[in-house]
Amino acid sequence: MTRRSSTSSRRAGQDSNPFAALKTLKPRPGQAPTAAPAQKRAGEPMPEIDDRTLFRRAIGDVTPIGSGDRAEVKTPPPPPEPLQHRMDDAATLEESLAFPFSFEDRLDSGEEAAFLRPGLHRRLLVDLRRSRWAPQDKIDLHGLNREEAHKALSSFIATALAQGKRCIRVIHGKGLGSPGGVSILRQLSSGWLAQREEILAFCQANPHEGGAGALLVLLRAPGAKRAGRKPR
Repeated sequence: MTRRSSTSSRRAGQDSNPFAALKTLKPRPGQAPTAAPAQKRAGEPMPEIDDRTLFRRAIGDVTPIGSGDRAEVKTPPPPPEPLQHRMDDAATLEESLAFPFSFEDRLDSGEEAAFLRPGLHRRLLVDLRRSRWAPQDKIDLHGLNREEAHKALSSFIATALAQGKRCIRVIHGKGLGSPGGVSILRQLSSGWLAQREEILAFCQANPHEGGAGALLVLLRAPGAKRAGRKPR
């Protein structure tokens, strides 16, 4: 009774563990027993694997692409820098800041419209440019054609002389809306003023008075003799 119960319990244990029968298996003749994989000991460091090996394991078996089909693209060289031109500009700017052009320099270079009656001292023109003569009246020629501007300027000068005024301002504009950006009235006004003997001098106005868009004109004093003529 006891022997049957132990046998039954043994069978029940084998049924509960399906891999128990594997322990009774023996290797075939000539077959070496399979070695159990080595287990990592506690505290043993993992072997280091370089990045190239990890990359090859990740991508698997691949065939490298040959270099014969690659196109050689040459990068164009950068444009040459005008170093000498920049150095010259910097030197010119430094010189202009250290030694700025005077009014006399601008007169000699022709950068500003100016006129001085022959026989008069150049100091007169310099004083006019430096606002030592305050304008007593002004005329604006904007919007007038050639004939209208000439007539209006002549009448204005005659009135100023009759009233004993010495300095006037003629506004002709900068010609920003004219073809080529050149003020036609500026050229015409300069020519008309230079032809009149009552005009002693004129020059470009200061920036706060119109700059390149206006002229400061110095008139002859009432009763004064005409400049450049000898008394009879």
